[in-house]
This record gives sequence, C-alpha cells and structure tokens, in this order.
Amino acid sequence: MKKLNNEAELVKEALRVGAIYMKKRGVGEIESIDSAKDKVTVIYRLLVRDKLIQPLVKGQDNGPGMRHKLALWMSRQLPEDHPLLK
Repeated sequence: MKKLNNEAELVKEALRVGAIYMKKRGVGEIESIDSAKDKVTVIYRLLVRDKLIQPLVKGQDNGPGMRHKLALWMSRQLPEDHPLLK
C-alpha cells in the first residue's frame, strides 16, 4: 500500500465530506465527541455498503487500511488542481 502525498489531510477532508454524505443520505450524523477511529469506520462501511469504494480484503480491514481507502476515495473526488493533490 503506497502512501499518498497529504494522506492525513485527505483523510480529514474525507471525514468532513463523508459526514455530509451521511447526513444527506439520512443514515445518521457524526458527533463531535465521536473518536476519529469511529468516524473512519462508520464512513468507510457506509461507502462500501453504497458501493462507492471497494472493500478491503477480510483480515486487512483495519484502521490504517480504512484510512488509506478513504484518502484514495477523496483524492478521486477532488478536482485535479486541488492543493491536497500536489
């Protein structure tokens, strides 16, 4: 798994956009008191369920793998000239 440039910032943006997606979809809301690990897990599972990202292999669906998948998803949603992609 090759680490992306600005992966941490991409994950933060993915959490922000994922929370908006959750709310618009009517699934629930992310609270400010939720841990980062919980936020990553919930958004990752929702995106997999909606078939917006491909799931990780069983046994590899851990925190770093989910964070990487979210970063990849976010990098594909942003325009090519976005600062996070440089």
